[in-house]
Amino acid sequence: MTAVAVPEQPAAHLHPAYATGPRPMRVVSIRRLTDEITHFRFGPLDDSSPVLTAYQPGSHVIVTTGGGRNAYSLVDDGMYPTSYGISVLRRGAGGGSDWLHDNLVEEGVVEIEGPRSMFAPVLDQRGALLVAGGIGVTPVLSHARALARDGRRADIVYSYRRGSGAHADDLRALAAQPSVTLHEVSGAEQTASLIADRLRAQPLGTHAYACGPTSLLETYTRLAEAAGWPRARVHLERFAAPDPEPGDPFTATVASTGTSIDVPAGVSLLQRLLDTGVAVPSLCRQGVCGECRIPVRRGTIEHRDFVLTDDERAAGDTMLCCVSRGHDIEVDL
Repeated sequence: MTAVAVPEQPAAHLHPAYATGPRPMRVVSIRRLTDEITHFRFGPLDDSSPVLTAYQPGSHVIVTTGGGRNAYSLVDDGMYPTSYGISVLRRGAGGGSDWLHDNLVEEGVVEIEGPRSMFAPVLDQRGALLVAGGIGVTPVLSHARALARDGRRADIVYSYRRGSGAHADDLRALAAQPSVTLHEVSGAEQTASLIADRLRAQPLGTHAYACGPTSLLETYTRLAEAAGWPRARVHLERFAAPDPEPGDPFTATVASTGTSIDVPAGVSLLQRLLDTGVAVPSLCRQGVCGECRIPVRRGTIEHRDFVLTDDERAAGDTMLCCVSRGHDIEVDL
């Protein structure tokens, strides 16, 4: 009997428009927006497959920056992209933002991962209140562009210091459409007053989204609660989080090996897993990006992240091991 050769099955989604893993991309353009903020745009290495992976508004990509990896929000509407645009604030601390400003040149090559969605819109919303503070305008602009594209209602609050209003011109152009309104403001008190006013003015069915510094996000959530907004309609994205308390020591067991790992106070479970040779993806190490989310089989979790929903926390079967702690937990790794 003659054996019949079975052709090898191709991997799914070979087309570049489905690629989200680490891959080289070309620096298409670099444009200075303000003294501290620069816009970088990335495209395919060649023009044979010009369409890139589409994404939901509010998504981000991860850029390899020297020896590290950093997440940056995409600024476009996500529909049929031919390039990915990010706008980056130079923070002056020698981190990834400085590396991008100092090392990227047009036609250079950089490694990109994603897009990934962590700040997506609610699909059945009847309109959106969008609140941006400083460089937090980047995901808000993505949301605004998608809403404007579809002719849907967007009410935008943009708070920024004089001379630091990156993408203000883009938002003003969107506000030329009858479905989009823009309110520009400076100063903490004026910003709080305007947010409170816009929260009160929204019709039923509106969802609110905010991104910016911690102080603005705290003001936004406090005012939304005071205005009676349900938590399910109040969304935000953080670039950073306050330093957590050291917490109590605890023990975690790795299900696949039975290894028991002691986690001292002030040390993360993520770090102890890495110390013992357990590979766990990570990025921000502040509980805001969701990269180090791991499954949990049993035990009590002390959630400290800013990613999981109330329902996900109540389920007790997952945690962000960079910040969250627990009691006699078993992790499914």
